[in-house]
Amino acid sequence: MAWAGWGAGPAGAGSAGGPSKPFLWVALLGSVVVTIVLALERSPTALLTGAAAVYFGLRASGRLGPKDPTR
Repeated sequence: MAWAGWGAGPAGAGSAGGPSKPFLWVALLGSVVVTIVLALERSPTALLTGAAAVYFGLRASGRLGPKDPTR
């Protein structure tokens, strides 16, 4: 089933399967890079991007979100 996208609203966003694993891994990598840059600058925003990195890591590893029935 195709993913409905971020702006699909409550009727379609979660019911269409969510983002792909490659997208989640790219999002994780990007948020880790941004977290490192902000931490080097001692920005308090690094905490927020660090939380995003944890979230994307949990989603990409399958520990959070819908369970994959093919595993």
